[in-house]
This record gives sequence, structure tokens and C-alpha cells, in this order.
Amino acid sequence: MGDVAVHLPPSAKPELEVDAAAGWQIEENDHPIEEVRLTVDPTDNPNLPVLTFRTWLLGVISCVLLSFANMFFGYRSNQLSIGSVCIQIITLPIGRFLAATLPKKDIKVPLTRCSFSLNPGPFSMKEHCLITIFASAGAGGLYAIHIVTIVKAFYHRKIHPIAAFLLAQCTQLLGYGWAGLYRKYLVESPYMWWPANLVQVSLFKALHLKEKRKRGTLTRFQFFIVVFISSFAYYAIPGFLFPAISTISVLCLIFKKSVTMQQIGSGMRGLGIGSFGIDWSTVAGFLGSPLATPATAIFNIMLSFVLGIYVLIPIGYWANAYNAKRFPLVSSHVFDYSGHPYNTTKIINDNTFTLNVHEEESYSKINISITFVLTYGLSFASLTASVMHVALYDGKDIWKMWQSTKEYAKEKIEDVHTRLMKRNYEPVPQWWFYLLLIVVTGLSIFTCMGFDRQLQLPWWGVLFSCAIALFFTLPIGVILATTNQAPGLNVITEYIIGLILPGKPLANVTFKTFGTISMAQALTLLSDLNLGHYMKIPPKAMFVTQLAGTMIAAAVYFGTAWLLLESVEHICDTNNLPPDSPWTCPNDDVFYNASIIWGLVGPMRMFGKLGHYSAVNFFFLIGLLLPIPFWFLSRAFPQNKILKHIHIPLIVSGAGGIPPAHTVNYITWGAVGIFFNYYIYKRYKNWWARHTYVMSAALDAGVAFMGVLLFFALQFYDIGGIQWWGGVVDDYCPLAGCPTAPGVVIPGCPISK
Repeated sequence: MGDVAVHLPPSAKPELEVDAAAGWQIEENDHPIEEVRLTVDPTDNPNLPVLTFRTWLLGVISCVLLSFANMFFGYRSNQLSIGSVCIQIITLPIGRFLAATLPKKDIKVPLTRCSFSLNPGPFSMKEHCLITIFASAGAGGLYAIHIVTIVKAFYHRKIHPIAAFLLAQCTQLLGYGWAGLYRKYLVESPYMWWPANLVQVSLFKALHLKEKRKRGTLTRFQFFIVVFISSFAYYAIPGFLFPAISTISVLCLIFKKSVTMQQIGSGMRGLGIGSFGIDWSTVAGFLGSPLATPATAIFNIMLSFVLGIYVLIPIGYWANAYNAKRFPLVSSHVFDYSGHPYNTTKIINDNTFTLNVHEEESYSKINISITFVLTYGLSFASLTASVMHVALYDGKDIWKMWQSTKEYAKEKIEDVHTRLMKRNYEPVPQWWFYLLLIVVTGLSIFTCMGFDRQLQLPWWGVLFSCAIALFFTLPIGVILATTNQAPGLNVITEYIIGLILPGKPLANVTFKTFGTISMAQALTLLSDLNLGHYMKIPPKAMFVTQLAGTMIAAAVYFGTAWLLLESVEHICDTNNLPPDSPWTCPNDDVFYNASIIWGLVGPMRMFGKLGHYSAVNFFFLIGLLLPIPFWFLSRAFPQNKILKHIHIPLIVSGAGGIPPAHTVNYITWGAVGIFFNYYIYKRYKNWWARHTYVMSAALDAGVAFMGVLLFFALQFYDIGGIQWWGGVVDDYCPLAGCPTAPGVVIPGCPISK
């Protein structure tokens, strides 16, 4: 098949010189998704080096460095998250340097007949892809470390280091089982196209493929360099010199004494009308790059934003639903009946770390802002809507794939990339995934049941959390693979175990971690498998790289966290830390409060009959029923383009990112995404195909590199920004967080009458 030659339409021609003598293969680009056809070449060369010494050397070093750096910075006030795109750029010249300098002589492995070469030839794109996947394991974070941190730094209890280490490893590795079960449906199906991976493919091509620059234009690599340097240089302005331009709220600058106008105009703590930001981190910081999200998904999410933030929230707040005027319009904190921050220490039994019911009833029920009420409601609805939507729209296809009929597989699954992969590489045996799943499940149960049951979660809790993750991985995976957006399971897992085991905060967070992260890891692994599918990486090499990277990253994250927790005095304890100490652990503080709300107090006293918000449970039913009429309408009017693109799970969950995201993030994200992925895509498709994903990667990389430079050069030495009007990270809307109910006294806020 090395000399296959076919006629390709202009938009499908590969952007490299296909040399059949060197092992290159090419086929007709019949992928059903146009964005994929425009981005991923229908070619492969199985002779390229893949899992080489260079891959292991650079991959392991990158994984270790990213894991250590992200864990180290994760405990600090000025957090810094370093993504794999930085490694993707740095390792290219290093890989080429190694290819030019390492000896080519084969080295024999002692006591075996095996040998390997330190230098199998030029540094290949496939090696670079595997190194990036290695690095991404170190950039993804380790959710289970929050449990270790709150046990040692907040509850001031001991946890066995082996139990903590096993918890870190098991929660990261469980997802391999779900990935193995669902890879046929979420990777091999061409309709599961994972839009975010097209950014990676575009960047790899820009970095590796040689292009002849046409007069008056730039090659994609030159375009990447120009945008990267511009992004890098510009981020010094919002990152240090003029951080106020990250959020500019016009109404707040005009109405400096009006609470209502600042609530309407604030992009940080209000509705964001008239608010905008001139900063890429504002655009992509919470919602990811809009350039990697399809236009239809952006329209659905922005519809959700408009309906939720500009219709439901104002109605609920100004109608004073749930006494909303006593609390800020937008906030993720909890409050007592008087509108002040909730004092959780009043309701904790210090001896048993359980709820003191008498104190809670005499003090106050927990109250939350009207926006947080909507966030929880949308979270409830998004899960049931996801299941119903996938069952209605994709259930027939998934069932047919489950039956594995040859006719359907040939017709629906084997696009050009699947054919090339099946022809050239052996698949990963399914029993590899099954064996790993069985071993890790057993270790997970041992971790929870052993070590004096320090984690409070019984064996059936582990299995139940696994069942939840297994159930939701497929429907949420379908949504993520087609829209680049997906709801999480953290709230529903907290809710379920809080009902079953109230008063046990560690059982709550452990159950949440097993259920949430095993699904999240499965989706990450499936996304990486899809990237390997596009890049034509041998599946077994992908499996080995993913497994090794995950285990190394978990070990380094754990080791770094344990070292800091043991060596930094009063870490995370803001009451006893020096005023200028950076070790304030903001994320762990939120995680700790969640263990109090959902584990200690429990959902029955918040969303049940003993709490204020029992009506929010109707969102489960709303989410379940809402996709049905739109599915019937799409069947009755198949030619209607609007009905074709309505995506109820996105409409339901789209606005659910507020908080922690802010309204200004949605406004700028939607504006940029619609401009490029709708207007530019429709009017200038050739430009869009060559530049959009490359531009996304360059903007991300520029911000990341300047962020690292600013941290080590300035913030690491506690050097803040310039003291002037624009030198603060604020939109100058101090009254936006004030209550408007009569008689509520909050420092810095006017008292309403």
C-alpha cells in the first residue's frame, strides 16, 4: 500500500510531500467531519521512530518537572499552572539536538537478546507527540491530594503515607478501565472527533512540516512564532504593568455609588453588562480556548448564558427568591441568616468531627447566593439531560456499535484514519484494560478499608463510585468528543454520598474523588487516544506512555505535597501564617469547605426537607424531560437547521461555570469564538483551516511562558505590580458584592432602607 495514489479534493490534500519509497501511505480523505478533513492529513508512515530513548528521556523529565512545579505552585496564593504546550515547544529543539549528537550505535539490554538505539534517526513528529502526552500527565493535576491536604492541614489529623500514596495512584488509574471499555465508541467512531485535539495536530504540523512561503504570506510555523511572540510580549501588560485591563466594567466607572448599577455592570461580581477584557487569559482562563470549540457549541453555551444570567438570575434576585437580596448577587461562599459569612466552627463537634445538630439549629441554616443556587440547579439538570440527550440522539448508533455488526462497522466506523491504524498497528488487547481495572479496584478497596479506615469510606462506597463513573463516562464522553465541553460529577457524587453517609466529611470527599476523577481521567485518556489516532501513533506505545506518565506524575505530585505539608510550618492555616506568607492553599480551602457542607452538614440539611433549597431538586426532572420535545421536533422537521444544532445539555449546563468563572469570561469567550469559528470559518475557510488552531496554541503558549517568567522573576520574590490606578486585579466595582435587603449591615456597603 506504500504506492497508493488517489485524487483528493483541494481541501483534503495533505500538507507534506508523500514519498512512497520512504514508507508513506495516503488514502482518500473521507472523514465525515469537515474540521477534521481540513486539519488532519490522510497519511501515515509506520517506519517513523516512536517509543525511542529520546521519547523516554524527554518524556519522563518533562512529566517530573511539570508535576513538581504545578504541585509546588498549587499551594501558593499566586497560583501558576504550567501546561503541556510549554513542553511541546521546548522539547522540539532539544529533540533535534539529541538527534544530531547522540551516537547511533545499538545498545544491548543485559541478560536479554533485546537492543535499542540511542539515535534511530531524525526527531519525528510521533516522538514529539508521545513526549507531549507524557508531559500532559504532569500538567493535569492530582485531585486526591486535596484529601491528604485537608486531613493534615485543616483537620490536623494523621493519614498513613502509604494510604495517601495508594489513594493518589488508584484515583488516577481507575479511569483506564472505563477508557478501555469505551474506546471503540469514543475513539474509533469518526463522529467522536474531539475538537481540542485539532489544536494539537495543527501545532505539531506547524512545528514539523516544511512549507514553502508564498510571497506576501507566512508559513504556519512563521505565523505561530509571530503570534507567540506577540502574546508573550503583550501578557506583560495585563500580567504585571496594567492588570486592570483584564476586566473593564464601564458601568462601574460611571456609577461609582450605585449598588444596583454595579451589580448589573460588574464583570467580576455581577451581570457583566458593558464589561469586557483585553487579555487572552480572560478569554480562555476558565472556559478554555474558544478557538477550539465548534461554533454550534459556542452558540448553545451563549444561549445558556443569556437565559441564565440575564433572565433567570435577575428575576430570582429582584423577586427576592430565597431571600436573595440579603446576599451578594454572585458568590460561591456560604452565609448565615443575617447575610454574614457562615461560621462553620460553630457547628462542628471538635471531638468527633461530626455535625453538632443543636448548634446548627440554634445558629443558622446555610444560605447561598441566587447565582450559586442556579449553578447547583444547572449541575443537577445537566447530568440527566446528558443521559437523555445521548440516549435519544446517539443511542441507536451506540447500540449498533455495541452489537459490532460488520456492515455497520464498515459503513460508520472505518474512516481513513481508522483504516490506516488497523492496517499498520496492532491494537491494545482488551484484557490489558480489564486486568488493570481489576487490580486498581482491589487496591482502592484495600486503601479505604485498611489503615484503620482513616478515609471513612466502606468497600461498597468504592464500588458505588465506580459504578457512577462507569455510567456517566459514555454520555458525557459523547458530549465532550463533539462539543469540547462536558459537565463534571463532583456535585452529584457529593450529593449522593452525603445522603447515604451524612456526618462523615472524609468519606464524602473520598467518594467524590473516586467517582469524579476516574471519569475525568477516562475522558483524558480517551482524548489522548484520539490524538494518537490522528497522529498515527501505535496503540501499544500510547498505552505504555499514558500508564507510565500517569504513575510517575501521581508519585511526584504526592511526594511534593507530602514534603511541603511536613516541612512548611502552619501551611494552609491563614490564622497562624505570617501576613506575607504565600502558603495559603486557596483551592484546598474550597475543598475543605465542600467537605463541611456536603459531608459534615449533608445535603439533607441544604437541599432536603431540612434545608432551604429543596425545590432545586426539580432540576433533575427538568433536565431529564427537556431534550424530549426538541428530539421530536428534530425528527418531525429534519431540514430545519436551527433544530439540528440545538444541544440541550449545553444549553442547560453552559452557564453553570459561574462561579468560579465570571460573566466577563463568558462575554469575551463568546465574542472571540463566534467571530473566528462562525464568521471567519464561513467567509475565509482556507485562512481558518491554516491558522485558527495554530493561533490558539500560540496565544496559550505566549501567556504561559510570560506567566512563568513573571512568577520566577518577580512574584517569587514577592514583588507585586506597580502601585497605580491600573495596577490592581479588579474592575472597580466594590459595591457589586453588597446586599440590598433592608437592615443588612456589611462593612464597606451602604445600608438599604
